[in-house]
Amino acid sequence: MEVSIGLQAIIIILASITCQSLRRRPLTELFGKFDAYWLKELCIGSLIGSALMLAPALILEIFGWVRWQWNPEDVSVLLPSLLLFAGVAVAEESLFRGFVFQRLISGTGQWVAQLVTAAFFLLTHLNNPGMTDGVKVMTSINIFLASILFGLAMSLGLHWIANWVQGGVLGFGVSGSEQSGLLIPVFGDVSVWLTGGQFGLEASLPGLICVVMTLIMLYMMKPEKTKSNT
Repeated sequence: MEVSIGLQAIIIILASITCQSLRRRPLTELFGKFDAYWLKELCIGSLIGSALMLAPALILEIFGWVRWQWNPEDVSVLLPSLLLFAGVAVAEESLFRGFVFQRLISGTGQWVAQLVTAAFFLLTHLNNPGMTDGVKVMTSINIFLASILFGLAMSLGLHWIANWVQGGVLGFGVSGSEQSGLLIPVFGDVSVWLTGGQFGLEASLPGLICVVMTLIMLYMMKPEKTKSNT
């Protein structure tokens, strides 16, 4: 029986709350405090997530490697995909950057926690559709670094909107899952590692470059005290 992404998110959140309650620790350790600062972080993460996908798409357009057509379904595809990727982001961030991640940080330090979590994050994507020999190495590096990126800051908004822009707006596959977007990409006769092919922008060379640049930017933005603990 297939479990919907919404139900997965609920199960992971309830399990996290239960574990935190047994430790008699506040839930804000896992989810943060839902205040103006949390909303600001969500918005900033969403902006960065948008840029993370729009920048490589622009590169592909400039070089003529991909062009776009309007989807006949038009804007009707935007809201369902926005909700879908909200569920994906909540489920994956609660699982990979939630209770287990916080306990790893406490026990091993942030860098070890980041690397272990990134390895598990990659493992869950290895058998996705489109993970072919032509892009497997590129995709694996990209996903591994993306996990570290999500672990630095603003993970929910960044993850959510990056997926939505990639799939719901630009019409690429998202981690190998085919999506119906506002636009339909038409691929030129170029190598799949340039465009990401069926897997999506996250398997492309421009996508990898943008992830690396964003990772460096967010790391440089971290307070010096936080950096010293990584």
